[in-house]
This record gives sequence, C-alpha cells and structure tokens, in this order.
Amino acid sequence: MPTTEDSGTRGTGELTGTGARTGTGALSRLRTLLELLDQGAPVEAFQDPELSDTDSDVDAAVVADATRVALRIRRTLGQHRRREAELAALFDTAGDLARLREPDAVLKAIVHRAKLLLGTDVTYLSLNDEEAGDTYMRVTDGSVSAAFQQVRLGMGEGLGGLVAETARPYSTGDYRDDRRFRHTTTIDTAVTEEGLRAILGVPLRLGTRVIGVLYAADRTARTFTPDEVALLSSLADHAAIAIDGARLLDETRTALVELNAASRTIEAHNEAMRRAEDAHDRLTDLVLRGGDVTDVATAIGTVLQGGTLVHDAEGAELARAGTDPRPPSAEAVTASRTGGRAVFVHGTWVCAVLAGQELLGSIALTGRADLDDADRRLFERASLVTALLLLLRRSVAETEDRIRGELLGDLLTRAADPAGLSARARRLGVDLGRPHAVFVLHSTAVPRARLLAAAARIAQARKGLAGPHHEDVVLVCAADAPGAGGGPGPAAAGLAGELRQALAAPVTVGAVGPVTGPAQFADAYAEARRCRTALCALGREGTGAALHDLGFLGVLLGDQTDLGGYVRQTLGPVLAYDTKRGTDLTHTLRAYFDAGASRSRAAEALHVHVNTVVQRLERIGSLLGRDWQRPERALELQLALRIHQVNRHDGPDPGDFAA
Repeated sequence: MPTTEDSGTRGTGELTGTGARTGTGALSRLRTLLELLDQGAPVEAFQDPELSDTDSDVDAAVVADATRVALRIRRTLGQHRRREAELAALFDTAGDLARLREPDAVLKAIVHRAKLLLGTDVTYLSLNDEEAGDTYMRVTDGSVSAAFQQVRLGMGEGLGGLVAETARPYSTGDYRDDRRFRHTTTIDTAVTEEGLRAILGVPLRLGTRVIGVLYAADRTARTFTPDEVALLSSLADHAAIAIDGARLLDETRTALVELNAASRTIEAHNEAMRRAEDAHDRLTDLVLRGGDVTDVATAIGTVLQGGTLVHDAEGAELARAGTDPRPPSAEAVTASRTGGRAVFVHGTWVCAVLAGQELLGSIALTGRADLDDADRRLFERASLVTALLLLLRRSVAETEDRIRGELLGDLLTRAADPAGLSARARRLGVDLGRPHAVFVLHSTAVPRARLLAAAARIAQARKGLAGPHHEDVVLVCAADAPGAGGGPGPAAAGLAGELRQALAAPVTVGAVGPVTGPAQFADAYAEARRCRTALCALGREGTGAALHDLGFLGVLLGDQTDLGGYVRQTLGPVLAYDTKRGTDLTHTLRAYFDAGASRSRAAEALHVHVNTVVQRLERIGSLLGRDWQRPERALELQLALRIHQVNRHDGPDPGDFAA
C-alpha cells in the first residue's frame, strides 16, 4: 500500500508527465510562471530564456508545457479583465448619460465615450431624417474636416447609409478600396479629406426603428475585432435609450413651457372675462337705471383708464369724460363702420356706434395707445351699449317730439279748446300763460328732418315746443327764455345765427311775439310765416326778423296794422325833438322829399335860406342816423310822413307820436 509521500510524489509526476524525475530547478521555474500570472506580467516576461534553462531535457519540456498553459491562462484572464473594464465603462457611460438632460450634451457624451473606449482617431454620430429620407452628421469627436462634419448620406449610400438602411453593423479595414459599399463623390470626398480608412458603424435602435448610426474610425488601415463591434454596439444601445430619453425630456419641457404659457393665457383670459363682466354689468346697470350718455362715457373711461368722447352721427358732441373736446375723425368712423371693429387713428381709438347699418354716432378713447385685444373687445362692447342708449334716447325723444308736435299742431290750427291745450302743455312743462315767441324756420340747404331735430334740441333746452307744420318747422319758446330776450326780432336773428352754426347752412327765421294764451298762436304763426316769406322774397335768406323789422313792408303784411307804432318807430326821434323844442323838423323833412330831395327848392317852399335847410337836415341826420337818405330808408320815411300827416288831419293828440 503506498505511503502519503508516494501519493504526493506520484501526483506531481502525473502532472509533469515525468514522475519523480522532475528536478528542483523545474519546480522553481513553475513557481515563477505562477507569480508572473499573479502579477499580470506581459507576454515577453513568459518568454524569458532563463525560464527554459534547466538541467535536463525532461525539465525543459515540463517548463515549455507549463509556459504554454500559463500564456493561455493569461490570455483568458486578460479577456476577463478587458470585459470587466468594458462593462465598467458601459456602466459609467450609462450613469453619465442618465445624468445628462440636454440632447446636445447627450450626443457629445456618447461620441466622446466611444472614442475613449475604442481608442480610435475619430468617432461620430449621424441621425436619420425621416422627412428627407437620409441620415446626416450630427456630432463628431476628433474630426478636422468641415465637409466631413456636414455630410449627408442617402439611405443605402456608403457604409453609414447601409447601416441606417439595414439596421446591421458594418466595418471595413480600408473604406476607399472596399467595393461592398455604394460609393458617391460626396461621401468619398469627405472621407478622403478627413483621411479615414478603417471605419466601424453600428445602428442606434429603438426597438425595431433605427434612429441613427454610431461610428468609430481610424486614419490607418486596420481590422475591427468582434469584441470592438460588440462594445460599440452596446454603447450604441445605451446611447439610443439616452437619446430617446433626452428627446422625451425635451418634449416634456416644451410641453411644460406650453402648459405654463397656456395657463398664463387662461389666467389672462379669465381676468379679461372678469373685467368684461364687470364692465358689462356696470354699463347695463347704467342703462337700466336711466343713465345718460355722460354716465356711460364716464364708466367706459374708468374701466379702460382713458378719456372718452361720444358724438352723434352729425359730429356733435353728446358726452365727454376725462379728455379735452375734439371733433370726431370722419376717416376713423368710416373705417370702423366698414370693418366692424375699433380702429386706432392719430393716437385715438374710435369705434362707430351702429344700429344695424345705421350710423348713430361714434365713441372715442384717448390716452390708451396700448389697447390689447381684451380691452379692444371691451371698448367695442361699450359701443353696443352706447348704441342701445342712443336708440332708447331717440325713441323717447321721438315720442316726446311727436306729443309736442301734436300739441303744437293743435295750437296753430285751433283744433282743441284752449283749456285742454293749456292742460296738455302743462303736462309737458310748458306754461302757455306766459308770453311766448313764435318762430317759423325754413331752409332750402338742410333737410327738414335735420332742421326739425335742431329745433327740437333748442325747444328742449328752452322748455318750448317744436314740430313740423306745412312745409316749415315751427318753434315756440318763452319770450323771456335765454336767447329770446330783446324782442322777437333780435331773438330771430340770434336763432338764425345759432342754427347756421349748428347745421353749417343758412336758415331763415320769421318771428312774432309776445303771444299769451292758446287762442293767439294760430294768428301769430300766420304772421311769422308771412315774415319768413318776405325775408326770402327780399333776398335775406339765412337771416331772422320780425315784421316790424321790415319797415313799411311789415306794415303792409301785418295782420293787425299798427300805423302809430310804425310812425313812432320810423320818425320817433324827429317827432320827439319837435315836441320838446317847439321846432318843425318834420315839416322840413316833408318839404325836402316833396322837392325831390333838392335843398334849394325846399328852401323856396319853406321861405327860408338854403343854409337853414342844410342845418335842419343835418339835425335830422343826427336824429335818424347817417343812412336816412338811402332809397329804401327814404321810402319808409316818406310813408311814415304821409301817415303822420293823415293822422294829424284827423286830429289825434300830437303826443301820440312822441317818442
């Protein structure tokens, strides 16, 4: 039975194939091989001649056999170490890519990591363009050629186009001489300019979809090993996931930005809606409470923080708040009416106030050059409220004008009993017991509707009546109302001027007054109408007067001829002078006219010196005015002298003609 020592010796012999004949020198060299393996020594260390220097051929064979085994073990260990290093590098790469958030940073990190892992001269990455149907260079590391960095490859062209099309890795030891690939002038020129020869390309895949190609290339010819292909493919798989993650993150960021923008837009819209609701409630409440145009203008200016003006269709100002008066821009009103929107012209927002296609007026907003869409819509809504208010106002005015016009028509035609007329007038705020003036208005340059509207505004301001009657417009107002003082003649002249300014056209006004009591209005109207007719016949259109302002023509046209009044109005100063001084200038004046305005013949008829006649005529001129000898004035004086002479012949009291 063998001993323990025999067993151990036999085992050693079996390992070496020489049994107990292995010497101590061989065992020492075997120990050295193990130490070299442990130290990871280079291949050259295992080929040291001293390891094969043994005492016998048997020992030499044993050492040679052990050296081959050691080299095989070293190669295996090296592969494991390299694989561990590659795996560690891939883990590091995955960690680096996971920390990156920007797409450009992810792509640059991928290409740079590939260059470090494979140790090539150049690495680069192309991405597929699905719309263009090709792949384009996106990022490079180590490249020096601008043409290479901007090259695009069609699907199937060159090595990269083939990888992108087939989703399989391809490599070449020398691209220029490799006929497996479809060469193009553009690709070959770029590769030659970069100086590349050996190229490896692997696909970047997301599932079954190829999104690009990752490359590693050297400027010298070489062969890429399967391990290098596998390593670059693994990196490409990590890179594809990282690229997609960065894309999704970028899309998420974009979505968040859009969501935030949408949120801000919604908030702004809600605020605009709140302001619009508030403004609508305020304006509606104003209309329901019977507010006027001024109240609406003030509310609009408060809400929109600007000055407001409201004009009617004729351009007359109806209301103003927070700004200076200014006329409306016809250009802006027309543009707003045509487009149906508010317009900005010369620093002012203007919106036409419409009822359907009818222009009721305009509303203007000053001091707001930066009117946004919400405020602009609010301003346009204000124009609708203004239109409603103007329509209500017009409806009320038309109703009131109709009632007033009916009352006026009954007054002018005696169609009702006086007591009933007075009661109806009192309900309209008109006291027919007070003295009133009657004005007949006529114009060939203004439509009667416009003239009536202007007269109605004046009647409302002066607590009177206005309405159409036959072809004229008649206005009745208190004789002591503002603008009616000084008698009907001056009042008519003032009214003609006021209407000319308001309507930009001449208006003829005939007047009579004062009239007291309903029964006198019909005759007063007839006389005022004759006065208006006389003014037009005399070529005095656009003026205003009463009959007594027309001289003898007024006497002839008057319904109740007041001869004494006419004489006093025409000769009053001379008659008064004669009465006070005991002179007879009246007789001298009559003799002067009887002599055909000849001073010498008048002196003969009076039996005085001609100088006396001259002195008396000068005195008469100072009393009657310098124009007393004008033909029309002279005619009136002669008529007054004849009437005076007839009255004196009938024996009236001379005092009746005193001024």
